[in-house]
Amino acid sequence: MNKPLRRIAIFCGLLVFALLLRDNWIQYVQADSLKNHKHNHRLDIARYSQPRGNIIVDGRAITGSKETNGIDYKYKRTYKNGKMWAPVTGYASQVYGTNQLENLEDSILTGDDDRLFFNRTIDMLTGKEKKGGDVITTLNAKAQEAAYKGLGDKKGAVAAIDPRTGKILALVSTPSYDPSTIAGATDKDAAAWKALDKKRNPDDPMLNRALRQTYPPGSTFKVVTAAAALENGLYDSVDEPTKSPLPWRMPGTLKDLPNEGNIPCENASLRKALQYSCNTVFGKIGDDLREDKMREEAEKFGFNEEVFTPVRADASVYPQDMERSSNAMSAIGQFDTRATPLQMAMVAGAVANDGKLMKPYMVDKLRAPNLSVIEQTSPEEMSQPLSQDNARKLQDIMETVVQKGTGTSAQIPGVTVGGKTGTAQHGVANSKNPYAWFISYAKGKDGSSPVAVAVVVEGSNTVRDDIAGGRLAAPIAKDVMKAVLDSQK
Repeated sequence: MNKPLRRIAIFCGLLVFALLLRDNWIQYVQADSLKNHKHNHRLDIARYSQPRGNIIVDGRAITGSKETNGIDYKYKRTYKNGKMWAPVTGYASQVYGTNQLENLEDSILTGDDDRLFFNRTIDMLTGKEKKGGDVITTLNAKAQEAAYKGLGDKKGAVAAIDPRTGKILALVSTPSYDPSTIAGATDKDAAAWKALDKKRNPDDPMLNRALRQTYPPGSTFKVVTAAAALENGLYDSVDEPTKSPLPWRMPGTLKDLPNEGNIPCENASLRKALQYSCNTVFGKIGDDLREDKMREEAEKFGFNEEVFTPVRADASVYPQDMERSSNAMSAIGQFDTRATPLQMAMVAGAVANDGKLMKPYMVDKLRAPNLSVIEQTSPEEMSQPLSQDNARKLQDIMETVVQKGTGTSAQIPGVTVGGKTGTAQHGVANSKNPYAWFISYAKGKDGSSPVAVAVVVEGSNTVRDDIAGGRLAAPIAKDVMKAVLDSQK
């Protein structure tokens, strides 16, 4: 071969090498970035080329798929009672993507998960259409309905769990939205999406208040403070007098910590202090224990850490580096203490479960199209915030709150119910209607608790003096607990 031909051959070889190098770079190095690029619509087209698998509650699908007349997308997602279930399902939109369970379990629902390889292979060989798997939830349909109807047109949230396992039984946020209205690619869907934008809709219906909104928990946090007092040996009995003068001046200030009305809080026992919701008793307990011990107990209940259900729940907060007076206020659920409704359901659940906190979860199992189970969630202990003995002491005084304290609206005939009301400040100088809270649990016939609930109502048109956890939130919690108990008969 003469020199010019050799040079041409070498040059062509280099071109082929460069082409192979570039091809491999694109296929292996850039594959994920190209696959997930915002302008790559092939995945979305493939995602909606067949019906999605379903999200299941109590054996029934709360989602579906509908054939469309679109050019690119053959199917779109549909939802049954979409507004009620949106905090659980999230949305699957041809234009706006997915979130919550629709996002986290997308590979199962589309049938693309590696664990469905065998099913895909069989479908391909038999000529069947590819199918997605199903997500079987832990939710209780009757409890969800009771929570949703109970909140009605009020802004707020409900979280209910099974304290024994951590299964989430209800998760409601209001106001809500119907994911079906944004599932397609039409102008109508685009208009619905714009209407849901927080800038245009200050009620922010797409906010999952049960998981992603933290509130000052108010007096419901006194359950945590009582647990801290018992766990740290500050008091051994729930009926012994506490060292709580009235009035009690917050340390480092010239201000007395007020109670709500003329109630018997001077040296009140933990039972009486929880029954009447004495700020002075629990504020002083927080000061006696100091910040580190209070925060340590709060963190045992799950504060200061995100929770994955698998949908992420924001971290509830017990603050740090506070002045003593701020710690006292934090101990009664004010200052910078903040909690999600799920977190406060976890507090009630841990007490009801004899001091053992189970990790909350809402996906029971993942199921292949042939109905075989490909993944099963097992209950998992998260922590032990208090001993069994102290948990039972706390149960005893929470049950007093419902029997003859501020939580009588949660009474269920023939059922033992424990609870705690809360009314948390809202707005500058408490200028807005306060948040109304109630946390509770109900015991079954065997003495164990199959349900713990947290309810928060952000505000209402009720006269200010009538806004209290016992009046607004406790009846909702009662209906949710009753729905769970009735479903077990």
